[in-house]
This record gives sequence, C-alpha cells and structure tokens, in this order.
Amino acid sequence: MILAVLETGPLHGYAIIERLKQRSAGALVLPEGTVYPALHRLEATRLLSSSWSDGRRRRRVYRLTPAGRRELASRRDQWRAFTAAIEAVLA
Repeated sequence: MILAVLETGPLHGYAIIERLKQRSAGALVLPEGTVYPALHRLEATRLLSSSWSDGRRRRRVYRLTPAGRRELASRRDQWRAFTAAIEAVLA
C-alpha cells in the first residue's frame, strides 16, 4: 500500500499515513510506529529512496525507485489474482 501511495510522487512519512487514510476513506488509520519501520525496510531493500526536504521544517521524503515500481506492478498482479480466486469461491 505504501508503494501505491508513492506512485503519484514523493511524500514524507506523515503525508503517507494521511494519504493511506484518505484513499481508504478512513478505513486505514495506521500508527506512525508501524509505517516508519516499513518505510525503513522498503528503503533497505531499495524499493524506496529518501532524502531530506529543503525548507524550515526538514522532513525525510520517500520516493519509489525503478525497482519499487516493478515490485508494485508485481504485487498488483498478485493481488488481482488472489481477489479473483476469492471472488470465484464466494460467487
């Protein structure tokens, strides 16, 4: 989900949390304590890169790498296959 949120452009950690909440119509309210470790793991695996923002309030800004875009596409394909299988069972 974090990769999908960053697909539209770089964001800092709190903005990622807010975007997840917004895009899920409030269903996903994730505490900072869960998102920041995930961001660090995604950066360690080179799916994200980060840099410090300019300005008065410095924030760590995260962006998708090319590997992150490929991973997002793969995960979307896996999710669609999974949900199609569940839908076939429930229909």
